[in-house]
Amino acid sequence: MWRMISSNVREGAKRIVWGLAFLLLAVSCSISYTFNGASIDYSKIKTIAIQDFTNQASLVNPTLAPQFTEDLKDIYLRQTRLQMVTNNGDLNLEGEITDYVFSPMAIQEDAMSAQTRLTITVRVRYANQVNPEEDFEQTFSAYREFDSSLMPETVESSLCEEIIGELVDQIYNGTVANW
Repeated sequence: MWRMISSNVREGAKRIVWGLAFLLLAVSCSISYTFNGASIDYSKIKTIAIQDFTNQASLVNPTLAPQFTEDLKDIYLRQTRLQMVTNNGDLNLEGEITDYVFSPMAIQEDAMSAQTRLTITVRVRYANQVNPEEDFEQTFSAYREFDSSLMPETVESSLCEEIIGELVDQIYNGTVANW
């Protein structure tokens, strides 16, 4: 009987040790990784100015530019400690939406397209007043495809949200995440 109790105690101790090791590993991993990816020297860079993006595309969605600008501002406010200013920030972003296009994709035998692609392209000018060597002007583009049997008006809003989210992530990563 004494052996059975001793064996159960040893088995329980092993489980506790393994459980603590697993917990320690899980905690250490969660502490060592950051998911916003920002590499900002907050002792030097404290502010960001994001100008309203204009819509220069030949096909204009009237809600696109304001939604894009707000989502862009939001990611910097949520994922950094930067203070938003109207002009002359330590970091400055401005630009325009240059393209908003619906294109037929996956042409079938009957010359009809099975899919349609919505592509949004944005030109961005980024200026870093603290590290001017990081300044750039770059074009970012993203798209989503949808079934051609659907009317664009029925899917446009949700597609724009997804595309804007991807564009905002690309711009964020290209400016402060240094990926």
